[in-house]
Amino acid sequence: MMASDTPAGTRGRLFFLNVGHAFDHWFILIVATAVIAMEGHFGLSYAELMALSTPGFLAFGVGSIPAGWLGDRWSREGMILVFFLGMGLACALAGLARTPLEFLAALTLLGVFGAIYHPVGIAMVVEEGPPEALGRRLGVNGVWGNMGVAGAALVTGILVDVAGWRSAFLLPGVLAVATGLGYHLFLRRFGRAPRKKSRAGVPKEEMRPGWRRVLAVLAVATIMFSLQFNAVTVALPRVLEERLAGLVASTAAVGAIAAAVYAVAAFVQIAMGVALDRLAVRPLLMWVAAGQAAALVLAAFSQGWLMVASGTAVMILVFAQVPIGATLVARYTPAHIRGRIYGIQFLVVFGVGGLAVPMIALLHGTGGFLSIFLTLAVLATFTCMAGAALPRGGGTLPPGRAKRGGAADPAVVPLGEGAG
Repeated sequence: MMASDTPAGTRGRLFFLNVGHAFDHWFILIVATAVIAMEGHFGLSYAELMALSTPGFLAFGVGSIPAGWLGDRWSREGMILVFFLGMGLACALAGLARTPLEFLAALTLLGVFGAIYHPVGIAMVVEEGPPEALGRRLGVNGVWGNMGVAGAALVTGILVDVAGWRSAFLLPGVLAVATGLGYHLFLRRFGRAPRKKSRAGVPKEEMRPGWRRVLAVLAVATIMFSLQFNAVTVALPRVLEERLAGLVASTAAVGAIAAAVYAVAAFVQIAMGVALDRLAVRPLLMWVAAGQAAALVLAAFSQGWLMVASGTAVMILVFAQVPIGATLVARYTPAHIRGRIYGIQFLVVFGVGGLAVPMIALLHGTGGFLSIFLTLAVLATFTCMAGAALPRGGGTLPPGRAKRGGAADPAVVPLGEGAG
């Protein structure tokens, strides 16, 4: 199997990686909608059925670490193939489950295989193409993932209504297996992306100057972002229903407005990706975080259609932060450990993010959505303060750097280089 960096090979690899990101978020959220139609099945209530998904959601976060390690040490292409086939088979098993134990086991496998994508797939997106277009690739990939989130409830709902809850698992499962087989055939023809290989006697690439400070900032920003992202996405439909009372007549209409907000906000990642290719990361992170704080304060006091506008602004600025963390990891860590670093990052995202739901419940009980939004504004302020600790400088590749010596590693330049 020969490595290929032809335009067709590059486009094909990015296509499969982007589809994989959409599948990952779609498949892991199938259960959230399907269980509505399953209430009473297996003799279990809605709450008991949802509890069966808990091990799978835990595996989805915790599994990021070993998945990233295997991608670094074994094969990233092989891991993505396992991802497609494993997700497909696990989904099909969920659709064929006859007992609660079988359903729980299938959902747990779904989480295990789903954990592969983020640490492995994002590392591959980083490698796939010139360093000067890194931000745009990450932005486009992020949009695909968010479309998976936005479309999960819609597609699952349609399948449940048309053919029953089992079809909501079986048909996506077949689609994922077919995609995995297509990816296997693609690899046989085009191979993996070219990567730098260490020559005998040449030490492995080292961490970049300033990496400790950058990873410390990234840790703070990731924790704050995880709480914000999960809290806002969970709370938005309910707060719209509450603050559009008398203006919107049905729950379906509120859901449609929320879905439109998510979809519009998702595309900002492309613009942010382009900005990351041209501008320094430090001011971008600070301005995005400051904008989040301002929009959240506005949302805290908004009613009616102003709530829709401020909520859209909040989601746009929250989604805009997604490519920033991935870019920091790409530019400050060497390729041979990048999958493990992404694994740790996404473990934090999915682990800490799980605290958002009890946080919402606690804050809503004490001060309603006013206290929720003001607390999230404080978290955004912490992110802005942490961003100020990033190294000053360009954050973009100096002209011509990507052309030296052929294909370059996108991490070759610290964000502070070229600052002048």
